[in-house]
Amino acid sequence: MKRFRADLHIHTCLSPCAQLDMTPQTVVREAVRARLDIIAVCDHNSGENVPAVRRLARAAGIAAIPGMEITSREEVHVLALFEHARELAAMQRQVYAHLPDRGEAKGSGPQLVVNERDEVVRFNRKLLAGAVSFSLEDTVDRIHSLGGIAIASHVDREGFGIIGQLGFIPPGLPLDGLEIAFGDPSVVGATSLPFVTSSDAHQPDLVGSKFTTFYLEAPVFREIKEALAGRGGRRASL
Repeated sequence: MKRFRADLHIHTCLSPCAQLDMTPQTVVREAVRARLDIIAVCDHNSGENVPAVRRLARAAGIAAIPGMEITSREEVHVLALFEHARELAAMQRQVYAHLPDRGEAKGSGPQLVVNERDEVVRFNRKLLAGAVSFSLEDTVDRIHSLGGIAIASHVDREGFGIIGQLGFIPPGLPLDGLEIAFGDPSVVGATSLPFVTSSDAHQPDLVGSKFTTFYLEAPVFREIKEALAGRGGRRASL
C-alpha cells in the first residue's frame, strides 16, 4: 500500500460562507503547497465548481474527488463523495429540487460559479446555506443509491454536526465514516465507524491544515471506499 494525504472537505467561493478568493486556481495552488495527494471540494448543497477544480487538479497531479456537503432537513451536514461527475450531477439535481431559491436572503456571500480561469460564469440562485426538505436518513440513502460515500461532517462541532443537532448518531444509520474537526475521536464514544479529518477550509491558508492519511493502492474513489470499509489492507488514519 502507498500513503496518500487527503483533504476531503474544502469549500470554494460557491459556498456563501467562504472567502471570495477561494477560487479553483487558489484551491489547487494551496493543495499543492500543502502537499496533498487527494482533495474533494464539498461546497454547501452544490457541486457546480467541482469540474473546474478537477481539471486544474488533474494538471497539477492531484486527484480530485467529486463531492458536496448536503444539509439535511434536520440541519445535519453530510459529505457526499462520488466516483464520477455524472453521479454528483444527479445528486445536485435532487438537492436543487428540494432546496428553496435564495430570494433576497441577506448576510451571506454571492455564491460564485467559476471556471478554471477563475472567471465568474454565473451567480448561483439557490439558497445554498439552507437545508433540503428530505431527512438525514433519506440523504444517506440518496447518496448510496448513486454509489457514493456518506460521511457525517465535523461530528465534534456543535453547529451542524450530527451529535450537536440530534444529540446522538442514530443506530442503524448507514454512514460510511465520521469526520472529526478537532482530532479527538473519543468525544463520539463507542462506534465501529471509521474516522477522517479534514480542513473544512473556507479560506486559502487553511487548505490542507488538517488531512487524513489513506493507505491505498492508488488515489482513486474506489480505493477510498475500500479503505473506509477496512478491506484489503486499505485504511484511513488520523
